Amino acid sequence: TQAWVVALLAATGLAVSSCTETSAPPQPAARVVAEPRGTITGHVRLAGTAPQNPTIWMPADRTCSEASESTPVVQETIVVRPDGRLANVFVQLQGSFPATAAPTEPVRIDQRGCLYRPRVVGVRVGQPLRVSNSDPGLHNVHGISSGADGFNVAQPMVGMANEFRLKTEGVLRLVCDVHPWMVAFIGVVSHPYFAITGADGAFEIRDVPAGDQTIQAWHERLGVITLSARVEAGGVAEVDIVYSTQDRKP
Repeated sequence: TQAWVVALLAATGLAVSSCTETSAPPQPAARVVAEPRGTITGHVRLAGTAPQNPTIWMPADRTCSEASESTPVVQETIVVRPDGRLANVFVQLQGSFPATAAPTEPVRIDQRGCLYRPRVVGVRVGQPLRVSNSDPGLHNVHGISSGADGFNVAQPMVGMANEFRLKTEGVLRLVCDVHPWMVAFIGVVSHPYFAITGADGAFEIRDVPAGDQTIQAWHERLGVITLSARVEAGGVAEVDIVYSTQDRKP
């Protein structure tokens, strides 16, 4: 019996020794290095005399006439301050960026007073675009796309809404076939680096990867301007984008 106990202890010790020899030492956690990023800010301005926006003939539809309270309404093609600062310009970065998940919160456009509000928005590929009707009359939501994102649905009653998920980068034009003056524009991008200028012509794009970046500004009538900026880690790159009406047709 004593010999059997000794043999058992020896075998146990051998097993423990074997486990100790083959166990790998713990590895340190991989270090995650944050990509250096910065911010791009700027203003968009219009040099020269702004073309006059046309007046919309609202009395053609009773619902629209009542919504405007018979006050003349102009087409907001060019919204510019006296100092030249330009609203409704879609500004985005050009290039390839690491894929990130699109937001689940929809970008919203409302039909109110027989106008699309806001007139210009930006949306990520795959992010919901929600178009609603706040007017007590018929509208139809007609998206015109150079890709596969076209749609056309009726909204005959107040409170109706439809959601769309766009798949093609570019600028989608939104119209209402019932009221041909109604128009909006949706900039569709695959990354989060874009902005729309406000009434002060200002824009800001945050968390931009450091390095040389190409910036594109788009306006529904004035066209496209492309320029570059150097983004430093933790810094702010300021850019000034200027449109001119000198060589454009009225």
